[in-house]
Amino acid sequence: MSVESLVVARRPERTLFILGGVMVGVAVLFLLFGASGQWDFVLPFRGRKLATALLVGYAIAVSTVLFQTVSGNRVLTPAILGFDNLYVFIQTCLLYFLGSGKAASLDPRLQFGVEVLIMVAFSAVLFWGLFGGGGRSLHLVLLTGVVLGVLFRSLASFLQRLIDPNEFIFLQDRFFASFNNPDQELLVVAFVLTLGVSVVGLRMLKTFDVLVLGRETAINLGVDHQRTAAIILVLVAILVSVSSALVGPVTFFGLLVSNLAHTLVRTYRHALVLPAAALIAGVCLVAGQFVLEQVFQFNTSPRVIIDFVGGLVFIGMLMRRAPV
Repeated sequence: MSVESLVVARRPERTLFILGGVMVGVAVLFLLFGASGQWDFVLPFRGRKLATALLVGYAIAVSTVLFQTVSGNRVLTPAILGFDNLYVFIQTCLLYFLGSGKAASLDPRLQFGVEVLIMVAFSAVLFWGLFGGGGRSLHLVLLTGVVLGVLFRSLASFLQRLIDPNEFIFLQDRFFASFNNPDQELLVVAFVLTLGVSVVGLRMLKTFDVLVLGRETAINLGVDHQRTAAIILVLVAILVSVSSALVGPVTFFGLLVSNLAHTLVRTYRHALVLPAAALIAGVCLVAGQFVLEQVFQFNTSPRVIIDFVGGLVFIGMLMRRAPV
């Protein structure tokens, strides 16, 4: 192997090392900046915020990269299957039928578990319902997800018009991403679920690499495409439910970090792309929360900034007509 090819081969690893260093620096800055005394309060409080941001960033990044792998399109995100709209619909139904008092008193772990089960069941029914007869394309699943997403959004909008305006304010708080008051017990449950998904994903890394070659090529190389796609959709549903339950839906963030990861590492190996996307997501969320607290003094929501920047990236990709 020549020196030039060796440098190129090591370039993604060097990029991961740099991203890891930036991640550590941003995390230390977030934990220690402006903290004077009372370390026993400041460090645990900021530590929970940091853990939430890292876990959510990891879940969003990995779910988006895997979804783009199985769909074969780097412009799509799990939101196209209607997961975000389903989450909004679930929260709206809880408030409409129970009221803000009972909804606020629900056990967060029970509510989290129900949301995860609903989203996983939705993805399973969507996939196996359409593929049960065989001979159908994954694009039909995506198209059906778009239609169902519009349905969930319309039903949620209808119920929101019937809700008392004072209670609607309580509902809006759940729709905007916030890392200010993470639930520690819920954080542990989310970590366990994310760890389980990661273990399954690690055993399928090489299969993910083969899927990038296309459905027909993957099948010719011995991959059970239908079964693998079903597993990926379930993993994506779990990760999306984890991030949504912790901080609420974030629309364009996954699109932003996944494409930045592909641009920086310049490889289709998921062993490199997935860590890069997770590190970029962690850096963006932690740095964004730092700017939100220290510069804007909590006068805006991180979702506003994320959706604005992500929307610009999405429009830029469409206008550039980059291959996806």
